[in-house]
This record gives sequence, C-alpha cells and structure tokens, in this order.
Amino acid sequence: MKSVLIYLGALFVAVNSCKPSTKTIGNELKLILEPKSKSKVSGYATFKEKNGKVTFEAHISGLTPGTHAIHIHEKADCSSVDAASAGGHWNPTFKNHGKWGSGECHKGDIGNFEADKNGFGTITLETDEWCIGCGDQTKDILGKGLIVHQNADDFVTQPTGNAGGRMACSAIIR
Repeated sequence: MKSVLIYLGALFVAVNSCKPSTKTIGNELKLILEPKSKSKVSGYATFKEKNGKVTFEAHISGLTPGTHAIHIHEKADCSSVDAASAGGHWNPTFKNHGKWGSGECHKGDIGNFEADKNGFGTITLETDEWCIGCGDQTKDILGKGLIVHQNADDFVTQPTGNAGGRMACSAIIR
C-alpha cells in the first residue's frame, strides 16, 4: 500500500509539472521561460493589452553576455529539448524576415536585446500589430510560442535571422 501511495504521489507531481506556465490577469499574460537546448536561460515575459495596443516586456537571465534575439514562433509547443516543436517564426502575413519597425518583417520578429556581464537582459516593445485573444489570425498572439535565441538576429538571413539555437521557450496561452 505504501509503495502505491508513493507511486501516486510521484505521478501527481509529474502530471502537475507539465502544466503550462502562464498566469492570466485580466488582459495580461505572464509567461515563465523554461530553459532549452541544455541551457540555463530562464526568466519571464508579460504581454498586456490596453486601448488596442499590446506591451511586451521580458526579463531574462542565464545568458552569455552580449546580443540575443527573441521571437514569437508559430506554435505554443515547447515540448522538444531544443524547442524546435515551436515551429518557425510566426508570419501570418507572409512577409520576409526583417527588423521590427524598419521595412518588411514577420509579426514574430521582436528583435534583439543585450545581456549584461551577469547574463541578464530585458526588452520592451509596444505595438498595435498584436492582440491577445481577439481572434484575428494576423494579430492574435495566443497559441504561439516565445523563443529566446543564442545569438543576435542579423535581420537579413531568411527566414530566421541566423539567430542560433533556442535557449528558452514559453507557450503563449491563457
């Protein structure tokens, strides 16, 4: 009987550890970034919608000092070890990869941010090109994945920006 209870307890912990790591408060999502590709990268990101604009903010640690890219990817699936399960960049309008606010780009091309000497970095973006749960397939970020990359986005290489490995991932879900 004791071994059955231990097994059930372990099963409960295993099942509950697979829950999505998203917290919803009104029209705000708070995501927990989980390490991928054997990295130690972690952190959190928030998406807040107000008056037709979404503000994105991320706080990330465990990075190598320098420039890193962050993108929204096609799928809310971080199940693979390297986060390849999240698919490619979210590109519902079929544009070329590029730099946000400077010509053509994917809706998921958030851009680059700097990690300091301690491996900590932040990035903020505000846009009316996204919504949270509005149902417009060209704007709705729900059901997508957020990926932190190993390197900087060069804003040129198609379709990825040559940003390197996927170091952290979170599903963008309620």
